[in-house]
Amino acid sequence: MKEFPVPLRAIGPGSQPEEDAELDFLPMPRDMNTFAMPRVPEQADPAALAAARDVLAGFLAALEGWDPDSAAKGPRVDMSGVDPAALEIVNQMLGEGEVSIQIKGERRWRIQESVFTGLWRCCEVDAEGRLLADWLEAAAVPEVALEAARMAAATGLPAVEWPAGAMNSPALVAEIGSQLRTRDPTARAHVVNLTLFPMTADDHAVLERALPVGPVAMISRGFGNCHVTSTLTRDVWRVQYFNTMNTLILNTLEVVGVPEVALAAAEDLADSRQRLAELVQWMDESVAEQAQA
Repeated sequence: MKEFPVPLRAIGPGSQPEEDAELDFLPMPRDMNTFAMPRVPEQADPAALAAARDVLAGFLAALEGWDPDSAAKGPRVDMSGVDPAALEIVNQMLGEGEVSIQIKGERRWRIQESVFTGLWRCCEVDAEGRLLADWLEAAAVPEVALEAARMAAATGLPAVEWPAGAMNSPALVAEIGSQLRTRDPTARAHVVNLTLFPMTADDHAVLERALPVGPVAMISRGFGNCHVTSTLTRDVWRVQYFNTMNTLILNTLEVVGVPEVALAAAEDLADSRQRLAELVQWMDESVAEQAQA
């Protein structure tokens, strides 16, 4: 088995309870990430550069036949058989984007968005972090993340007791339960803004028991960052926004298939396809120049 081939930022302090520390997120970056076209290595081995170009060109060809607005699954390319020298160049070309995802459980994944929005490196690892599967995927959000969130979750809320200090949590749990029973799956998210409610320690304890943390944890970095965490109730997510001082400024529960903030938009995927085409052309030119040298 191979070691995990893609840099993934270490997990650091977050906002979840102590028992869920393995799903905690990174410290805050201070600046907004902006797109910059990756640079083709000047001293790369010619054969490795050509092989890396071929991998990305093949993925681009699959992208050109896919409509991001359709219900069809985005293309994916298996990276496990790519030569290590070529894979290193592919990783350098794809870079690291704003979104990281970790999935815990019997099967574990580490997922990193590339600098091309909606193009993801997805790696399954064992308990020791050794690589089991590795692919490049185009998607609004990787399919394995949605599958893991759904498979681990129940379709309704568990029964919970109301401690004496519970003030607003009984009404909030009832509201979420009602939404789960009656909502239209095609409707926009129903958002419960916990920031607006005075919450006692017992209220927080009730919500933790009613909506335990699920296996999927995402972080999106920008001006501040956003934490998106699945719960053990299907279609209920915790979505928390932090400012650049790492202060929680918006704390919500969303009843939705997947929060919109976690999705790459169709127009972003179309833009990534165009940018990837430019990169492949640039790599073509570099390969041709090396052949002439």
